[in-house]
Amino acid sequence: MFVDSHAHLNHPKFAYDWRKVLEKAKEVEIAAVINIGYDIPSSEMAVKQCNEVEGENLPKLFASIAIHPHNAKEQGAEVARRIRQLANHPFVVAIGETGLDFHYGFSPKECQIRAFEEQLELAYELGLPLVLHIREAHSEAINVIRNFGKTVIGVAHCFTGTWDEAKKWLELGFYIGIAGIVTFESKAENIKEVAEKVPIDKLLIETDAPYLAPVPYRGKRNEPAYLVRVASAIAELKGVSITKIADATTQNAIKLFRIEIP
Repeated sequence: MFVDSHAHLNHPKFAYDWRKVLEKAKEVEIAAVINIGYDIPSSEMAVKQCNEVEGENLPKLFASIAIHPHNAKEQGAEVARRIRQLANHPFVVAIGETGLDFHYGFSPKECQIRAFEEQLELAYELGLPLVLHIREAHSEAINVIRNFGKTVIGVAHCFTGTWDEAKKWLELGFYIGIAGIVTFESKAENIKEVAEKVPIDKLLIETDAPYLAPVPYRGKRNEPAYLVRVASAIAELKGVSITKIADATTQNAIKLFRIEIP
């Protein structure tokens, strides 16, 4: 079985068929999906969807809630209050996706860092892992965590950095999340190197659905059922069976998010 450690079934692209998407995922042995929020509405939706499918014969759905770095300028007292409120829901297993993204600059750097620091504090206070979105800001994000001075754990999701950057996250005790980019023919050299070298006990697999569909679905809407393609590509790079990747990454997800899977 597999765990999709990062998907957005709360995204508008799944508004009309997210249950069918879960049904399709079950057919290929996706046992659980971490449904990731990125602002208040999506975080609320992630929790709502968990409630709606609880007890159904579908992959187990868990939620992660946060303010994405793109939306960091929105974070004020009321937003922080609502995130804290949602974080106490029993289906919420992580804070994220939070972090830093200096590629697009949709929110000023100082706003991103402040929001990131606030969510670090919340994760630490509640004992929840972090789901990190880091783009063109690995050194800055690592400095924020080191300056925080308290032990936090989590995953650097959809990792696109270098192996040297990955090693720094591993030194902090973080997991590395690999998504569909690992199947691409071009612009994937770094990711393939990281996927090959990252210790299997620090590896998570994800779709980041509806984004980044793996080959041969590239360009289409991504969904959790395609996670098997990611696992297969990593297995080939590591020279191991897909079963070994499935087993290891499932156990890693269970350990990090402290979840139970039927």
